[in-house]
Amino acid sequence: MPAPPPTGPLVTRDTLAAQLRLLGVETGEILLVHSSLSSLGWVNGGAVAVVQALLDALGPSGTLVVPAQTGDQSDPAVWSDPPVPEEWWDRIRATMPPYDPLITPARGVGVVPETVRTWPGALRSAHPQTSFAALGPRAREITEGHAPDCRLGEHSPLARLERLGARVLLLGAGYASCTAFHLAEYRIPAPRVRVGRPAPDGGWETVVEVSITSDRFEELGHDYERDRPVVRGRAGAAHARLFPVADAVAYAERWLPLHRPRAEEFPHPPS
Repeated sequence: MPAPPPTGPLVTRDTLAAQLRLLGVETGEILLVHSSLSSLGWVNGGAVAVVQALLDALGPSGTLVVPAQTGDQSDPAVWSDPPVPEEWWDRIRATMPPYDPLITPARGVGVVPETVRTWPGALRSAHPQTSFAALGPRAREITEGHAPDCRLGEHSPLARLERLGARVLLLGAGYASCTAFHLAEYRIPAPRVRVGRPAPDGGWETVVEVSITSDRFEELGHDYERDRPVVRGRAGAAHARLFPVADAVAYAERWLPLHRPRAEEFPHPPS
């Protein structure tokens, strides 16, 4: 049987850029974008057209930032989607290629961030598991100095985005994708975990990190949107939301201890 015709709306670079401007995206601003390409409709040009439209809306003085995370740079013992046999774990740890910001692909964040990561002139932060990629005049300032033991905290691009007055654009993505909320986890009591990954010079390393989870972020986002001024609109078929990083982080710092308290515990040393 022939494939069914695509469902609309038809989205082009020009129409998407116009909708982003109508939403409130400003020329020259810094924008942290979480996106779902499939939610937009039928995009002529796919992820490339979406990135072009974002850059058009921001203009040459604006800076586009996306998560470029690499969750597969992790201990196979904690993999669940899918898990791998336990007898593979040691071999996987011994042979996993270390993170290289130039060639390690982003995983689990969608095709738009991977398109930004590979865009001419893009810069990427150095954390092997929770990097960010950026395009624009503030890209280096945002991505440099991402500490290897600070996934999404004070020494990550999130804290710089907060200080620089950046805003978050949820483009067809829900609040569970909002990385800004994770910055709040570093400022409230939280457990610590041991995180395994390939070492930069080969072998395997383990670092102690703040435990991060997006559990209940959708509920947090619902309350944030109820209580704070979030710009809402449409881009293609997608729901779009626009709000300041700093305001979202401050709200999450108050909300999380009340609604999702977590004990501040430290991991036992390895036996």
